[in-house]
Amino acid sequence: MAAALPRCCGCKGVRTCLLCEGERDGGTAGTLYPKKTAHFIYCLETGLALGTEKSGFAGWAFPFPGVAMIKDFVSADEETELVRLMDQDDWKLSQSGRRKQDYGPKVNFRKQKLKTGGFDGLPSFSREIVHRMGQHPVLERFLPVEQCNLDYHPERGSAIDPHLDDSWLWGERLVSLNLLSPTVLSMSRDSNERLQLLSVAQQGTRNSPPNDPVPRDPEDTGSRRSVPCDQVEVAIHLPARSLLVLFGAARYQWKHAIHRQHIESHRICATFRELSAEFCPGGKQGELGQELLEIALSFQGKPV
Repeated sequence: MAAALPRCCGCKGVRTCLLCEGERDGGTAGTLYPKKTAHFIYCLETGLALGTEKSGFAGWAFPFPGVAMIKDFVSADEETELVRLMDQDDWKLSQSGRRKQDYGPKVNFRKQKLKTGGFDGLPSFSREIVHRMGQHPVLERFLPVEQCNLDYHPERGSAIDPHLDDSWLWGERLVSLNLLSPTVLSMSRDSNERLQLLSVAQQGTRNSPPNDPVPRDPEDTGSRRSVPCDQVEVAIHLPARSLLVLFGAARYQWKHAIHRQHIESHRICATFRELSAEFCPGGKQGELGQELLEIALSFQGKPV
């Protein structure tokens, strides 16, 4: 029997990309998640998730806490230089058509064990990025101990499944720098709770331009509406060169994903993670956390 040819991607199990789907003659495109019926778009100015006309929720909204965005966090020239420096190191094949570079400790999240061996810090080109982060109030005292660069390309059908990041090792704030092209981060929950919606008026006021959404107290209209949480998907539009911070409910309750159809051109995402309370001073593994921070912030790292 002939030996199996090596796969041209890093997909495992049920996950697939366009490359391995082509090898299967157009086989099933990975895990099929239930389609959401209630679509909302996050509004950065109001902090509301606004219902879309397409899904029949136009004029309705709900507060969506735990999101901060800094537009144009890096300049176009800085973006070009960052990508050039990333490309000097090897990219490893990853799941669902992605490539990755990991700068962090080796971790077994299931067994809650980690090793510092092989980890020699974040990359040198991130020193200025981390310093700049700390100048923003939402990132006060943010000290990242891990950086993961992910490379997305439409020709590979790149995507990432809905997931919650680990909370044993990683702390409150997840920070992602979106490079090269805009995309959409899709937020969803598996909860069977119902979300109570607010009626909104599509008209301007003295303090808002025309067509800006203005929350209206449901008591004023006598109207009420709710929607099953597990039917809701909230789209957060990410401009190129923007920095996104997820915390609170957006970090711990809402899963985040990048759907294949939202990768229209080459995109790189650099995600930075801080330590959980267990690894901070006074925590159960505070000494180990301090060791990890000292390594990370030496900025001498290569991908592990």
